[in-house]
Amino acid sequence: MKRILLSTMACFMLASVASAQKNIPLVYDCENSAASYKVPQEPSFEKLPSIETLPDPFAWANGNGRSTKFKDWEKHRAEIMQRIQYYEIGKKPVVKKEQIKAELKNDTLIVDITENGETLRLKSFIKYPKGEGPFPAIIGIGMGTGSLPPAIFESRGIAQITFNFTQVMTHTQKRGNEPINKLYPDQIDMGAYCAWPWGVSRIIDALEIIGKKSKIDMKHLAISGCSFAGKMALFAGAFDERIALVIAQEPGGGGVDAWRVSETLGNVETLGRTNYQWFLESMRRFSEKNVSKLPIDHHQLAALVAPRALLVLGNTDYEWLADESNYVSCHAARKVWEAFGIADRMGFSIEGGHMHCQLPKTQYPEVEAFVDKFLLGKKDVDTNVMKAEKFKDVDYNKWMPWAK
Repeated sequence: MKRILLSTMACFMLASVASAQKNIPLVYDCENSAASYKVPQEPSFEKLPSIETLPDPFAWANGNGRSTKFKDWEKHRAEIMQRIQYYEIGKKPVVKKEQIKAELKNDTLIVDITENGETLRLKSFIKYPKGEGPFPAIIGIGMGTGSLPPAIFESRGIAQITFNFTQVMTHTQKRGNEPINKLYPDQIDMGAYCAWPWGVSRIIDALEIIGKKSKIDMKHLAISGCSFAGKMALFAGAFDERIALVIAQEPGGGGVDAWRVSETLGNVETLGRTNYQWFLESMRRFSEKNVSKLPIDHHQLAALVAPRALLVLGNTDYEWLADESNYVSCHAARKVWEAFGIADRMGFSIEGGHMHCQLPKTQYPEVEAFVDKFLLGKKDVDTNVMKAEKFKDVDYNKWMPWAK
């Protein structure tokens, strides 16, 4: 059953911004401010044109020009989200607040979501810092801070909320037999990157329902995960505008990496080699030589986080992660933040010399800067981070002829 989320009129700025950016929110109070926009019907696979370079994130889906004005970004977001759902992950189900019951028991958040006569229960442990709150918080995938060092957050008085994604869908789903499927039996084709972000949004819904008793500062929520969970964090943050900061750690193919760029590299996670429990089976049509027919790419997925904050972390020691593709895609995505005069809200740090999902000390400053600025509100912190020494000679501009 189709439902409409809160309208754009119900989404308000939740944080103050510098005078030069006074019309650019840092975060929103609703899941999707673009929910009310009508988007064009997607063409059949046979009618899709080939786009050899990265698609223009500012171009209208109907082909009638482009706009880099911030006032038009909501509509761009609506079109990009529609295409990602249609071609890659499936439709993220919409839930009304009256379908949710929430309570907090001994620092465990309990959420019951009812649909189709069935109820799904999610439980998330919240680790609180000392004090009365409200506390900024990070939603960590699998663990309280994902794979990021807990000390970064504990030393700053930031609460940790663990998202147990298996309560929604297992790592390698059996289609039609996952917990979420009992609520939506007609959506057995959905990918995990549709289901898991749905679960994250329900955790946020529950915090809103509980209100002040949750002791969580809803203006300052972050999310993070690494590897497949790094992709999960990216999709969750892209599709829920109540998340102020997204930290995608070593997400690899299917994350920030651009499918088109990855196809030109070596033994990496390309569109045809990814785990298809995570995506729609129908996405396979775009593998190998057909990748250029995909109407969108993942620089646009990353750009969905705009105008909120995004930090992307990479690791050049693992070929499968295709971090050259990550590097190119980060540059392309950052053009969106640059167009709005808020480039300091998007950064990337890609380096080797460390194990997968183990943040090296050399990358602590980037994480700490983004946390200080976007969770703690410290305005004098430098978050203009564009670090990828290994790829300094890569010509990323050839992938985006639309950029200026």
